[in-house]
Formats: sequence, structure tokens, C-alpha cells
Amino acid sequence: MPETELYSERYRPQFHFTAGENWLNDPNGCVFDNGEYHLFFQHNPAGCEWGNMTWGHAVSTDLLHWQQLSNALTPYDGGTIYSGSAVVDSRNTSGFAHQASAPLVAAFTHAREPFGQAIAFSNDHGRHWEMYAEGRHVVPNQGLDSGERDPRIFWHAPTKRWVMALWVALGQVRFFVSDDLKQWVHTSDFMGEDFYECPDLFCLPLDGDGERPKWVLHDATSRYWVGDFDGVRFLPEAGPMTSDFGANFYAAQTWTNTGSRVVQIGWMRGGEYPGMPFNQQMSFPCELALRSTPAGIRLQRMPVAEIENLRAGADHTSNSALRAGEELVVSRSGDLFDIVAEIEAPRDAAFGIRLYDLEIACTGAGAVRCLGREASFVPSSDSVVRVRILLDRTSIELFVNDGEISMSFCFLPMDRETTVRCYVEQGNVWVRNWVVHHLSSVWGDPHTKKIELTGSSKT
Repeated sequence: MPETELYSERYRPQFHFTAGENWLNDPNGCVFDNGEYHLFFQHNPAGCEWGNMTWGHAVSTDLLHWQQLSNALTPYDGGTIYSGSAVVDSRNTSGFAHQASAPLVAAFTHAREPFGQAIAFSNDHGRHWEMYAEGRHVVPNQGLDSGERDPRIFWHAPTKRWVMALWVALGQVRFFVSDDLKQWVHTSDFMGEDFYECPDLFCLPLDGDGERPKWVLHDATSRYWVGDFDGVRFLPEAGPMTSDFGANFYAAQTWTNTGSRVVQIGWMRGGEYPGMPFNQQMSFPCELALRSTPAGIRLQRMPVAEIENLRAGADHTSNSALRAGEELVVSRSGDLFDIVAEIEAPRDAAFGIRLYDLEIACTGAGAVRCLGREASFVPSSDSVVRVRILLDRTSIELFVNDGEISMSFCFLPMDRETTVRCYVEQGNVWVRNWVVHHLSSVWGDPHTKKIELTGSSKT
């Protein structure tokens, strides 16, 4: 398909990342370097179905507009390239730097039975990559599962060493440390009920208090544990909990080298895109926080603030009373929305939001339902339910009470556009404030959708 036709297709998401063509799944190697967010991803460059796993590559300066570059890491020596992570080696501990700038180092699973972990490096901000030791495994298979995979590496400042978290078996994560990213020593194991794939470990201040840091260990299925990490072992205090209650959020990863900001993106697994030149999409990037709630410590997810730069007009209503059976049309038609609402709903009230033929049902008692999934939240003391909805052409992401609950879904709309309606099923509600922001497409600038078709990894 000519480049001029890409990104304007009927079912192409307009503010979520998709590969220009062909298959996409897990985000890999998320790292911020030289003013760019790097997003690598599992990619089949040869077709729209899973296979030929390769690291696709895109960059962005704002987490919105992405430029897809040449594939970064390609299959070699009888094995494909499974998921992993990337860091900026600012101290050149690896010795890979060939020039003044710090090298990027990627750790990935070399998927050849039995799987092992290998690394590659780049000295030009991710444009070209070279395998270390011709791709030989720096962490061999541990003998616990032939498919051990998904190395998560990061710099642990207190101990001044690199750490790797590796999924080695169902319910088991193994930790390693290294001084140079090349030689790794096993330090401990974490045993977590049914922990599965794609470990991510990151630190967040509890309730925004930098004097109270906590560590979060997250798996591919949106479950997480909260505790302490001393550079050797992870000691859980709570968990497992769930970070996303929708049907289509998987294998999430946070960006490294972003300072105190923790930004997460996931694969929206299972979407359908009939007749499209691509298959699958990423979730919208979210900033994470860790909060104390009446139910305990919980991870909160909210869309990154950069989305405000896509807002292109809004429909607004406020101070409206609705009784059971009444409905309020909040917005004119559209297909790209960022909806922000505050609705006062007593515990005996039930209301909903209608988009296309979808209904998001909420109760003042603390329940939310969408597309066959349900989640519970703690009602606020002022009885206000705060709802945030991102609607793209093939996905809906729902956030309740500042991200206490998030739910991510893929769907196929029957129509091209929809209105936004609020309705009341039971009791009386008060719409304090409701803003429907219409969003512009991130693909409007042709420079953001450039695709280089030649490979760039060097084996």
C-alpha cells in the first residue's frame, strides 16, 4: 500500500500507536534518550499474523506523534527476538561507547530452544544496533522452563549496579545483578502466585512523598505486587492486585531514564481490524502513581498530560440534574474523544454513559461495568464519581476516580461517528461538570509516519 494511504484507513487508531503495516504485540525496550521516547515492539515484518518475531522501532518526542524507523533487532542463528528492555548506559559501564554519547543497551530473549538472554547496543541513539558477542547468551537458560524470557534491566542507584528481572517459570521471577551489563550473577527469586511473563519493576513515591518510596513488580496479565527492593531481593507487602480490569491490556512496560516520572504502555491484545494492512495496537501511554486508599495501597493509571495537545474543541455542560429515566446528550458526533466528567451520585443511584452501542454503567455504591467486565471502587466522601474516557476508532479506555480503576477494551464500531449521552437508571444524579474534548489525529503530519523499510541490526 502506498505510504500516502497509510494511517487514514477506516479502522486505523488515530491517537494510539500502530505499526504502519503487519503484526504488532508486546512493547519492548521502552527508554528515553536524547529527547526521544523509544518504543520497540514485537513485530512480524512479513505479515499480519504473529510470527518472525523482530523488534520493530518507533520514536516520539511527545508520546503522541510516532515515527516508525527501521527494524532494530532481527532473527539470527535459528532464533527469533522475543521481548525485553533497554537502558541508557550513561556511565559506559559496558564499555560499548564508541563516541561521546552514552550507548543504548537492549536485553532481549533469543527465542531458540532452550531460550536464553542476549544483549545488543547502539551508539547512534538507537538507529543502528550491534549484537554483543555475536548474540551469545549473557544469561543462559536456568533450566526451570525452556521458554524463560522477557529480561527487564534497570540501574539500581543505591547499590550502583544493574538489575535484571527475568521470568523463569509460572509464578517465579529470578533476579540478577551486573556491573557491566555483560556478566550477570543470580541473587534471589520471587515466588508470586501465577506470576506470568514480562516482569516490570519500578519505584514510585507513596502518595507523592519522596521519603516513602515503594517498589511495584508487575506482570503481563496486569497483576502487581507492592513492596521493597534492596537491589538483591524483592520483599512484597501487598498483592497481587490488578492494574487494569478490561479485556485488552497485556505485557505493559514502563519507560526507563525518565527521572521521577513513570510512564507505562501496553499491548491492547485481541483487537480486530478487518481489511487493514496492520494488526493490533498499543494502549495510550499512562502516568503511574501509588496511593493509599481505604482498601490499601493501589496503583493508579491516568493518561499522560501530553494528550491535551490533541484537543481540538470541546462540548461542555455543568450543573445539570438528572432523574431516573432521563438522558442528556452531552456532545455532537465524533469518533475521537477525551471525556472528563464529575457526577454526583448517591449510593442508591445508577447512571451510565452511552457511546455507539456501548454502555458504561456506574453506581454510586462503587461499581463500574463495560463490555462484560466489572470492577469495584471506593466511593468518595463527597459522592462524586470522576470518570475519564479515551475513545479512538477501535478502542475505549476508561479511568474511574483518578485512575483507581482502569479498563482497556478493543471494539469494532458499527458507525463512523457517535454522540455522547449520559443517562440515569436509578435515583437522581447531579452532573457537576462534563467536558467532551474532540481530539485531532496524530497522523496529520506526514513526517510523523515515515517508515524506513530497510533493516538496521548488525549481527
